[in-house]
Amino acid sequence: MALSPPDIVSQVLAHRPKQTVGGQSLTPASVLLLLYPKDGEYCVLLNKRSQLVEHHKGEISFPGGARDPVDRDSLDTALRETEEEMGIDRSDVTILGEMDEVVTRSHFKVNVYVGTIPYPYAFNPSVGEIAEVLEIPLTDLNEPLNHRVETRL
Repeated sequence: MALSPPDIVSQVLAHRPKQTVGGQSLTPASVLLLLYPKDGEYCVLLNKRSQLVEHHKGEISFPGGARDPVDRDSLDTALRETEEEMGIDRSDVTILGEMDEVVTRSHFKVNVYVGTIPYPYAFNPSVGEIAEVLEIPLTDLNEPLNHRVETRL
């Protein structure tokens, strides 16, 4: 029997060390890369940020954001932000693992968690933060024409 994408992700993340980045001047943040089955294939949940948010206006992103003093840890940040932005209850999320930290062009140090949610799910996006909910099939992300690398010197 073939493994599902969440099973593969769990196995890969469980057997590799997480790469971290330094930088005291970086703002800590966390995102949640969510997978779920839809119409016979797995999708990734993304959102288009509204023009009303302070950072990353109109950008396509994973649910997440900057760490708040009330957050216990970086996973708590990802779950809180996902609930605030998308209306996804933290108890509905199954965490599969954590990917490498990423530094953004806007000086955020981002912890990336991978999880699953049941489908169908009644997303309830925040009107002030989210302009559009995007459900992207994994097969679309595999298409070479959809890949772009952006670097900054």
